[in-house]
Amino acid sequence: MNNAPQHNEHRLQLRQRLRQRGKIHREGTNILLVLAAMLLSVNAVVWLFLPPWILPGLCSAVSLVCYGFVFNFFRCPNRKYRGELKDMVISSVDGRVVAVEEVDEPEYIKGRALQLSVFMSPLNVHANWYPVEGRVEYVRHHRGRFLSAYLPKSSTENERSTIGIVCDGGQHITARQIAGAMARRIVTYARKGDRASVVDHLGFIKFGSRVDLFLPIGTEPLVAIGDRVSGGLTPVAKMPPADG
Repeated sequence: MNNAPQHNEHRLQLRQRLRQRGKIHREGTNILLVLAAMLLSVNAVVWLFLPPWILPGLCSAVSLVCYGFVFNFFRCPNRKYRGELKDMVISSVDGRVVAVEEVDEPEYIKGRALQLSVFMSPLNVHANWYPVEGRVEYVRHHRGRFLSAYLPKSSTENERSTIGIVCDGGQHITARQIAGAMARRIVTYARKGDRASVVDHLGFIKFGSRVDLFLPIGTEPLVAIGDRVSGGLTPVAKMPPADG
């Protein structure tokens, strides 16, 4: 029996997975190039002028670990959500759920909302996906502090960007990118009038941060505090119809 077609298909799938895992986000390209040049220069000096093997070897090992950490941070997986989209909210980021509660959201929704927050550690992918299908209606950046993104007050006191979206079903939601103690730069790609789709990025936050979603009252959360979620893949809530 000829297994060649199956073998070739397996190889193609493996190659595709490797390409997706190895893809680097555009926000990290220059950083990785500069870091590589710096580490190569340091290691060249160490190998040339220090006693052989032990210290140079240690320096090279530390350099590889450091570069691997930064490379991992700027991974950019190619993800496509294949489930139901009607009234569904998909996680914007990788990380752990740290809040599911009813709060006031005065900036865009201007009323009570269900807040669902996900904290990203420096080990998580930091690309931010749109959580719903719809249209961007509001974008605003706020200067602020750099408290730990894990703290509840970081949602209103930290450096942040707010994106208001009108869903295809008529619901209004708010997505808020929040800088943390390590994160010093929020990048927001969303612009007023843009089409929002769960397969596209709305932005990127560098080195440890959080994203809050504010959803209509009556939304059913599909995750609980402590759950781990994947951006662009994990359904986190189901909204009620806009007229209900």
